[in-house]
Amino acid sequence: MTSVDDIAATLAAGRLIPYLGPGMLSLCPDYAVPQTPEALVALLTAKASVPPKIRNNLTRSAQFIENFKHRKTLVKLMNEAFTATPAWSPLHATLASLDLPLIVSTWYDDAMAAALGATREDWGQIQGLAQSEHFGVWTGGYDASGRWIEDRPLPHWTTILYQPMGAHGPAANYLVSDTDFVEVLTEIDIQTPIPATVQDLRSSRSFLFLGCRFNDQLSRSFARQIMKRSSAQHWAVLPEAPTRMESRFLAEQNIKRIELPLAAFAQRFTAMATPSAVAA
Repeated sequence: MTSVDDIAATLAAGRLIPYLGPGMLSLCPDYAVPQTPEALVALLTAKASVPPKIRNNLTRSAQFIENFKHRKTLVKLMNEAFTATPAWSPLHATLASLDLPLIVSTWYDDAMAAALGATREDWGQIQGLAQSEHFGVWTGGYDASGRWIEDRPLPHWTTILYQPMGAHGPAANYLVSDTDFVEVLTEIDIQTPIPATVQDLRSSRSFLFLGCRFNDQLSRSFARQIMKRSSAQHWAVLPEAPTRMESRFLAEQNIKRIELPLAAFAQRFTAMATPSAVAA
């Protein structure tokens, strides 16, 4: 079987969890928000002065803005960066149509939420919360209308959109500064910041990484901990040659690399994936 055949079989068995990174926005040309950490930090530092030596580092620049301009300024700049009307791709729409129990999104955009909301009401979001704004509370939940429901899924939810780093909508929750991530990473080994529902749903399921890179410690740490105690087989659409550390991570987590460009994979996936393909 090819990798795509394996993914189709896993999807049909109801054991697939899409894990979306910022690269998914390359499929959304009409959605004018930052598509990479580099693009985001450029926007932030264009509006708030930071020292030259950290201007290209997103988390350190965000920390400087938070320390010297206030947290409210950082949130305001993040809101401005992601305020564009959401647009989603056919791949987002396909994922939204499949009644998948769990979708993970690790960027701050609203594309996946908008795709779900366009046709469904039986879904909700669980987002990571910054300790500087919600001390002692790691996650918050929102129903399809954006109403706060703490962090427990409602009984009628078929799909949970888990956004461990927060998102622009519906409540401007962002984990973006050094302090935000230090707080989470201090506890993530013992799984405290990861909702119990997510821990249950990942059991025996495989992850499909789309639009993700693992070329920094932060992205690897989050993926490793979110995947913990899941299936032994996973896939990542990664057309670029992996770095040495990415290769080590892929081998360590038994993630099979698919060398197709994301757009080409998206075309194949949307062709093979229909709502009837997912097991009840």
